[in-house]
Amino acid sequence: MQGPDADAPIGVFDSGVGGLTVLAALRARLPDEHYLYLGDTARLPYGTKSGETVVRYALQAADALVARGIKALVVACNTASSVALPDIAARYPGLPVVGVVEPGAEAACAATRRDHVAVIATEGTILGGAYQRAIARLRPTVRVEALPCALFVALAEEGWVRGEVADAVARRYLEPVFGADPPDVLVLGCTHFPLLVEPIRAAAGTAVRIVDSAATTAAAVQRELERTGRRRTSRSPAASTRFLATDGVARFARVGSAFLGIPVAPEQVQLVDL
Repeated sequence: MQGPDADAPIGVFDSGVGGLTVLAALRARLPDEHYLYLGDTARLPYGTKSGETVVRYALQAADALVARGIKALVVACNTASSVALPDIAARYPGLPVVGVVEPGAEAACAATRRDHVAVIATEGTILGGAYQRAIARLRPTVRVEALPCALFVALAEEGWVRGEVADAVARRYLEPVFGADPPDVLVLGCTHFPLLVEPIRAAAGTAVRIVDSAATTAAAVQRELERTGRRRTSRSPAASTRFLATDGVARFARVGSAFLGIPVAPEQVQLVDL
């Protein structure tokens, strides 16, 4: 049954545009929902910040979205999901809050047949150990190889997602892991990485199962909305998507168009101060 706040938007935030891959997965799975996306572009990347700083930034982003009347919050940032989720949930106990780490870990545990999983992410996410802990909690027998792949973020931001440079970087990162006794599952533990899935698969091999945390997060959000009676079932008014950014509106629109898969005009992005 649809609750009274079903027409409120789903809030999504990331340190920048990478979380738009999560938004794209949400829009594909839940096309009738309204969305409000916040990219904290003035303070990216979160992956190089201390845990205390990330918690502070994440709470400020959550506050801004909650103030605009969201019905659920998606933390579309692996770094923020790994350190700030409990603080956000404690501040807003009545609000469904979904991060990207737990759904990705659950999908990896379900997909592996040999209890051998690789996780690639930013340095902050890997050093924080969130995926390693989540996988160990869900399936203690799984061996996890965690690999920081920082250059993938820059390649995605520049749009260099295919070609010689992307292929060479993917091989440099992944070939040492996918040699003898390779993992049978690879988790894309950064929201930028789905854009580089072609060179990643070429370097890791066709046999590996690739887990995209964006798609698994969208499924988790759907379950939460249905559990709490907040899923939107009416198609009137038409679904909408709004964008907020803390800096670089023109760049957000340009790069965000590639991440989201649809054109985003600068006038569609509102500049906000957290």
